[in-house]
Amino acid sequence: MNLFIHTALNETNRAALRAQVGPGHTVTFRNELTDTDAQTAFQQADVLMGNPPTELLDRAPNLKFWQLDSAGFDKYSGLNLSIPVSNMGDFFAWPCAETIVAGILALYRRINELAVLQQNKTWIGAPLRYGMSLLHKQQVVILGAGTIGQAVRTILTGFECSISLMARTDPSAQLHTREELLAVLPHTDLLINCLPGSVHSFVDAEVFAAMKPGSVFANVGRGNTADETALIDALQRGHLSGAALDVTVQEPLPADSPLWTMPNVMLTQHTAGGQRFEDEGKMALFVRNLKHLEQGEPLENPVQLSRGY
Repeated sequence: MNLFIHTALNETNRAALRAQVGPGHTVTFRNELTDTDAQTAFQQADVLMGNPPTELLDRAPNLKFWQLDSAGFDKYSGLNLSIPVSNMGDFFAWPCAETIVAGILALYRRINELAVLQQNKTWIGAPLRYGMSLLHKQQVVILGAGTIGQAVRTILTGFECSISLMARTDPSAQLHTREELLAVLPHTDLLINCLPGSVHSFVDAEVFAAMKPGSVFANVGRGNTADETALIDALQRGHLSGAALDVTVQEPLPADSPLWTMPNVMLTQHTAGGQRFEDEGKMALFVRNLKHLEQGEPLENPVQLSRGY
């Protein structure tokens, strides 16, 4: 089969992937080709790995299987493909959960401020202590009961937090409607957004207004799921005491965004899913699913693009 690898792999991993798929396959890497040659190779592909521009998918008449190299696939939600598609499942869940909890802890324990003071060789010490907060036993609402939300809940259980999940249809969630969410927000210390990009501007001015004064908002879902203007307003007014943001509406974040200079904002620049052997993990799943495909076995992490999951 013709395998087209759109994922940008380094030379070592390209050689490793060629060896792992074995003989009988022609492996073509996007980052080894010119634009013209890449389009020709794409048209001949039987199997695709990676997340190409949407318009290219209409130019692959032979495609039999598509392995996304991400967990999310919001930009492909309008596609109606008859071929099987798989995503990365929970591969990014734990790094995302660890990053957002780390960002929250940085705000509560003023680690971001202390890091700047260290860089500037400035000692303040004791006066900082009275502005610190505890994550221990906080009232928490997590928006989304997917793999990231579940991982965040597991971590926060160790802090003895009182945790409610919100999801429309998941029976394990405690909250299922917007009305139920708005009812509990006045008593919530921390709102963590793990929603997919298909839920546009769910966290809006009404949600921020309902949040407990002095509470914290965190976002490790998608930037478009929160009204950034309303968030900035809530932070500037002091209604919210802080925000930990892995994602923003526009990325990279524009240089004139107030979020850059707010001392009560922790930005992690959409790195939450990162891990040292990220590409090797993508390759391993691709190879496993390729073998499943060849042997007529069920694929790992199948998704339906139109449904968003």
